[in-house]
Amino acid sequence: DPGVFTATALPGDPRLLPTLTNAFLGTRAFRDILHAAGVYSGAAGDTHRADVPSPLGLRMAAPGARSPAESFTLNTWTGTFSHTIQSPGYTATHQLYAHHSLVHLMAFSITLRRLDGSTHPVTVQLQSLFVPQSQDLDLTPGPDFQGAHYIYGQTLVPEVEGGPRPTVHMLWTPVPQSLTLGGEERERRWEFLTAVAGSEEEAKRSYSAGLALVAAGSLHRSHVLAWAALRRSCSVELDGPLALRQAVHGCLYYLLSAIPPRDGPAAPFHGISPGGLSNGTRGEDYWGHVFWDQDTWMFPSILLLHPAAARAMLHYRLRTLEGARRNAREQGCEGAKFPWESAATGREVCPEEIYGAQEIHITGDVLMAFEQYYCTTQDQKLFREDGGWELVEAVAQYWCSRMEWSEEEQLYHIRGVMPPDEYHSRVDNSAYTNAVARRSLNFAADLARDLLLPVPAEWEDRARKIKVPFDEERKYHPEYDGYSPGEPVKQADVVLLGFPLMHPMSAEVRRNDLEMYEPVTDPAGPAMTWSMFAVGWLELKEPQRAWSQLEKCFSNITEPFKVWVENSDGSGAVNFLTGMGGFLQVVLFGFTGFRITRSGLLFDPAFPDDITKLNLSGVSYLGNKLEVTITREEIRMEVTETCRDPLASPLEAVLQSGQRFPLWEGQSVSFPTAPGWIQRSPS
Repeated sequence: DPGVFTATALPGDPRLLPTLTNAFLGTRAFRDILHAAGVYSGAAGDTHRADVPSPLGLRMAAPGARSPAESFTLNTWTGTFSHTIQSPGYTATHQLYAHHSLVHLMAFSITLRRLDGSTHPVTVQLQSLFVPQSQDLDLTPGPDFQGAHYIYGQTLVPEVEGGPRPTVHMLWTPVPQSLTLGGEERERRWEFLTAVAGSEEEAKRSYSAGLALVAAGSLHRSHVLAWAALRRSCSVELDGPLALRQAVHGCLYYLLSAIPPRDGPAAPFHGISPGGLSNGTRGEDYWGHVFWDQDTWMFPSILLLHPAAARAMLHYRLRTLEGARRNAREQGCEGAKFPWESAATGREVCPEEIYGAQEIHITGDVLMAFEQYYCTTQDQKLFREDGGWELVEAVAQYWCSRMEWSEEEQLYHIRGVMPPDEYHSRVDNSAYTNAVARRSLNFAADLARDLLLPVPAEWEDRARKIKVPFDEERKYHPEYDGYSPGEPVKQADVVLLGFPLMHPMSAEVRRNDLEMYEPVTDPAGPAMTWSMFAVGWLELKEPQRAWSQLEKCFSNITEPFKVWVENSDGSGAVNFLTGMGGFLQVVLFGFTGFRITRSGLLFDPAFPDDITKLNLSGVSYLGNKLEVTITREEIRMEVTETCRDPLASPLEAVLQSGQRFPLWEGQSVSFPTAPGWIQRSPS
């Protein structure tokens, strides 16, 4: 089963153990700390996820067992990690999970089951590292509640002076040192709950809800049902090599674990950091800060499969807009400049000044996520009522104020930046930065027209006249003014002009960019890089060259639980969701040829040799859910669900040849594999 990862031993490096997270809580198997979303401690560049002591961090041991067999399993279909000890007379199973729909609840259970007719007691030990104290929280014990112990306290240091210090309330079932199955018992299960919330009321409500489900015998089942519903609605299945299928299931498990549940409470979402919620203590995984990794690398796949979760990610940026305005003012600019590293406030929290000052493409990356969302959903409410327009306008103002007019070239320049390739700094006219600025301004102007708002003339003027470096002789995009061919590059940079920016260029130029930068990109660079080369080669219908790039990603996937590392030597962030997001984009946008545009969702499939079929359930477009099955010979599409409130537009598939296929709910249509697009039906 490509979605179940089992081993008889654990990896030597505990960072490579699987993570158990939901939208609000995260931990790693057997770890003695957990994290709560949005709970940071430390000022500015020192701010990091606050360590909350975890009662879940324990190991089960069977000291009296004769030659026990142990196994460890991450089941991505049920969102559950388990440790099993198999002894000649019994099995002991420890299950651990972050409840998908009750997001303030984590739980584990211990089950002892007799396998023979013996009547002697069976005992397992629970080896716990839990101590109810934290280096980041001022914790105080409170009165027990429904059999649970209770502590609460605030973070020690606010992110900005005079700013809020979040409070954490935690209730947990006391954990004994051992559990015994009595002589007359055949099987018994013990359940242990941990509830963590920002208020005493929410912690108690979640703990009580968990206890009620335990009493009904359905706590784990309620989690599995919620998780399975999510997996079904975001299903990505392909016929191809087992390692590829396992990698896809691993990526989906870790990424979908990070998003809010479909029908959950409308609680604020706090963004996704490169290593996810389980990581981010001081000195680890960029301290839990949010980067462009969320908006550029993780967002597109989540948008395609789960637009409500994508919207929650955008709301994180909306809530931090005031901090972004402050950042712009501090740089002497107008509008809003999103921080290179963001935590709770939107103020810059990168510990090294150079990145916050120079890696300004992040502001355009944030806006591109808003544009992709708008094109995919046509959700005007986000922009009219929820603050989206104010953010778009502020980004456009920022880019205008950051440009300078060059009399010599008669073009606008953006000087003194660091491009995505962090081996270079203080460069002028980064191709990627200027292209994303141009895209920001074009989207701002288009959206203003859609919302019947006046379009400032300077937006369109500057979008037309901003310099994007291009070498007319070699027909490629130099990374910045003065870039010399052959100079080493850290990671995907200019290749991002083709995808996701879709900067206008010929196939010849697209090929030249790939040929120019592929050999000079650092092989030890971050994991998402090769995905973008793969998408480029798929676009040019060279699937085997794409596969050779995609294969490089596998050196970043660790065994046995498919946890990604940022760099192939094991350094950098662990549980690297950024790399997983890039990898999924190869499947969801590369193999399919999906491109999100204002007028439609383009498709133009291309598969490497070893892949024969791709099935996607739950592709979302303009309020419709589609199931799409692609083989080399045929594309099959069916609208499986249509939003009723507001009523979604009917769709049609149009081939480049001009053939049209209406897409009605519940009716499957198929046509030979060829380029085309899905659009709103004129009827």
